[in-house]
Amino acid sequence: MSYKWPDKDKDELLDYSIDWSRFLGSDVVSGVTWYIDDAAGTKTEVNNTDIVDGLQFVQGTNTTTVATIRLSLGTNNKRYKITCKVTTLGGLQYERSVFLRVKEK
Repeated sequence: MSYKWPDKDKDELLDYSIDWSRFLGSDVVSGVTWYIDDAAGTKTEVNNTDIVDGLQFVQGTNTTTVATIRLSLGTNNKRYKITCKVTTLGGLQYERSVFLRVKEK
């Protein structure tokens, strides 16, 4: 299943989050990996200010229940697919994809 975040202007530097608490029960997030699909639709792992198809991964942070990605740049009128994969202390893995449209405001 995919979700949608509010649009982002290409000149903005913004944080976007996924709250995993409803899936975790008493478990907690122990690791997070972020991916951005490239122009060919290939899911590409991002870190260290990587730029994929014009969208820049700036930073990823997390608490025990929420994963947050900070994004910059982007191509106007493009819809990006961003995927978050979390691993829990109990050894489970969850993955969700979110769509983000870059739209000049």
